[in-house]
Amino acid sequence: MFWAWARVVGGVGLLAVLLWQVGSGPFLAGVRLIDASALAAALVIGVLTTVCAAWRWSLVAGGLGVRLPMATAVAHCYRAVFLNATLPGGVLGDVHRAVRHGRDAGDVSRGIRAVVWERAAGQVVLVGVALVVLAAFPSPVRPYLPVAAALLVAGGLVVVLLARVLPNGGGSRWATALRTAVADVRSGLLARRTWFGVLVASAVMVAGHLATFLVAARTAGSDAPLSRLLPLTLLALLAMGLPLNVAGFGPREGVAAWVFGAAGLSAAEGVATATVYGALVLVASLPGAVVLLVRRRRIPVAAREASSGGGC
Repeated sequence: MFWAWARVVGGVGLLAVLLWQVGSGPFLAGVRLIDASALAAALVIGVLTTVCAAWRWSLVAGGLGVRLPMATAVAHCYRAVFLNATLPGGVLGDVHRAVRHGRDAGDVSRGIRAVVWERAAGQVVLVGVALVVLAAFPSPVRPYLPVAAALLVAGGLVVVLLARVLPNGGGSRWATALRTAVADVRSGLLARRTWFGVLVASAVMVAGHLATFLVAARTAGSDAPLSRLLPLTLLALLAMGLPLNVAGFGPREGVAAWVFGAAGLSAAEGVATATVYGALVLVASLPGAVVLLVRRRRIPVAAREASSGGGC
């Protein structure tokens, strides 16, 4: 409960600082500039990224031995995206789909772990793409890339070494958790039948999110070349991984304001772009609201049939 409130307070605090620094103008201007073509592009890209997310989740869940039909995965992912875009923290939709799928499959632990690992795979691919793009194009963080890459490599080596020296026996909680994690990665992410699909789905999702951000930048009025915008939007996407937001707003706008300003554009332009992106993501997630409403209608019907003794 403490961390949940801390995330909300952190997001509100970031937005308050932004409003104090740049005013409400960039936020309102960004929303006013959204047009039908931007909304249509967001919806189309949203279909692609959501289907890829469902495919990745289905692959990982199957690797862990939990059945997840593609149609079910798509519906759950749309609902999760909608909840993530409308509730504080930005992860409650994923928590909901993890627990729900685990209960439906009769194994809540594996259901939760499947979502954790598929989301982790997406973040790893995003970081990998970010390192390549940020190394190829100028950005405010380019001088710090060697240190960041070295830290990531060192962290990965530490994890691999811990996994290799982990004793086969031992019943401590940490040893058991680490053995479970290693087994999950091997079967859910690195297995021959899953790793390529997980990689492709994650790469397409990153491309889709970047495309939506670039649409948002053009909609907000930015005329900077794509080679200049691409690294900036990637940094804003990385900031979205921080669970300190209010309905998706917070770190994304703060980092966008900083990197746009540091790149010689303007903080207001960065805030407007991030605001448009948030609005486009919300619109793209609206099919999830339909899934949520359909589910809520079905539950009372099923409850009434059960109470009346209906059935075959």
